[in-house]
Parts: sequence; C-alpha cells; structure tokens
Amino acid sequence: MRVALFVTCLVDLMRPRIGFASLRLLEAAGCNVVVPEGQTCCGQPAFNGGDRASAAMLAKKVIAEFEGFDYVVAPSGSCADHIRTEYPGLLADDAAWHGRAVALAPKVFELTDFLVNVAGMEQLPGGFRGSITYHDSCSGLRSLGIKRQPRQLLAHMPGVELREMEGAEECCGFGGTFSVKFGDVSAAIAERKCEKAITMAADAIVGGDLGCLLNIEGKLRRLGDDKTRVLHIAEILAGES
Repeated sequence: MRVALFVTCLVDLMRPRIGFASLRLLEAAGCNVVVPEGQTCCGQPAFNGGDRASAAMLAKKVIAEFEGFDYVVAPSGSCADHIRTEYPGLLADDAAWHGRAVALAPKVFELTDFLVNVAGMEQLPGGFRGSITYHDSCSGLRSLGIKRQPRQLLAHMPGVELREMEGAEECCGFGGTFSVKFGDVSAAIAERKCEKAITMAADAIVGGDLGCLLNIEGKLRRLGDDKTRVLHIAEILAGES
C-alpha cells in the first residue's frame, strides 16, 4: 500500500528524528512510503486562533498534496485529528472541497493506530531496554481513541517495562495555543503531570505528540530533573532514541 507520511511542523522543526523513526516503522510494516516535499502545516494553529481563512487555505493545500495516497499517517494524534475531524466542517461551504475533505478523512491515521489496526504490525525494529511511563495526549485519546494501540505495540518489545502513572489520561497543559493564552494555568497542569510521572522512577516518559512532550520536558528540567528522558513512541518502537 502507498502511504504518505505527514511529518508535522513540530517534528520537522524541533525533532526531525521522529519523522525518520516514523518512516522506518512504516517501511518495516511493508508500506511504500512517500513524504510529499511541499507539505507544511495542517492549519490547526490558525483554526484554534480563529483565523478560518488561513486554516481553510492550508486545509486545501494538504488535501491536494495527500488525497492521492491509500493512507496518510502522522506521528501526532493532534494533527491527524484536525485533518480527519475538522476539515469537512471547515470546508462545508465549498461543495467541491468539502467532498474532497470527506473522502480524505477515513484515510488519515495517527501512527500507532495505523500500525496496529491497518498494518497489523507485531515485529518492531527498535531495541529499547528500560522502564517507561506513558502519557496519553488529549486529542488522540478523546477524539481518535488512541489508548490501546501504543501499549499493544510496546508489549511486543521484551526490553520495555511499562509503568502506568496515575493520571496518564490527564492533560499535560500544552493544548497548543492554550499554553500561550493561559500560561500560569498551563504551567500548573504541567507540574502536576511531571510530579506524577516522576513518582514512577522510569527511565523515560513517552507519548505520541511532540507538543505534549516538549511541554513535559521543559517543565521536568525546570523542576530539576535532568536525567529522565522524554521520547516519542516512534523513537522507542523504531530504535531512533
């Protein structure tokens, strides 16, 4: 099957190795992977900020670049959810683009969801050994149902010990523009998340959205923890950590 990798802005700019890890995983799953060179943003920041014109423009760009593939996979529940869930409504007043958005939506998957429910992957190329605790990101969990999938993949890795923290499903405080608009509230939520993660004494905190992970890692370091690693699930599964 021909799969397009939607890299995401944060991965491209802040931690490109997540993109390469995702590519390695998809190829290991037997996919013919293409990374469209002209891809940029899914438009979620503009959408959340109320700039619907810019959000619609970016949505049309993404649709045009990705609609020709069998599947579109993103290492982010947040971006995958935006493309899959918000595009049809955003373009509802344009019959042609609305139809194209609706046609694209069911082909869009978050990475672990695709590996489990489409590719049926069980053999992982990564060789991580150590303990981890997992943070469930809000958009992936609540809109796409991403909960079982990463844990099912981790269960196929004999060197990984998963230690479930209290409040794994609670927000980390990032929320995209929320962390900018409500900085003090965001910081307090992030501190609570980090304190719960720290009690697990795990080698790494792992999640599926880089925005959450950057927020958690920043707070973790400000709390004085410079040892616990903060990694994307793709890095663990692919051995790019």
